[in-house]
Amino acid sequence: MTAETFRATQAVERPAQQQRARPTLRLALTRAEAAEALGMSMDSFERYVQPELRLVRRGRLRVVPVRELERWLEANAERALG
Repeated sequence: MTAETFRATQAVERPAQQQRARPTLRLALTRAEAAEALGMSMDSFERYVQPELRLVRRGRLRVVPVRELERWLEANAERALG
């Protein structure tokens, strides 16, 4: 392979590699990620939030659907007193 062919091949391959580097839309989070997303410790999440959520369980893996977190937030949000 000549240097020119190598450079041309890299130019064609690079965009495909960059497309794969895009972040994937997450539909569910681990419990630790869910706690972090809510800005609380794992202990607080397990104590106060997790009992009110529906989790997806597969073996030892437990994930929280993002919509379930959004539902919990909406149900537990309060208006600040003005």
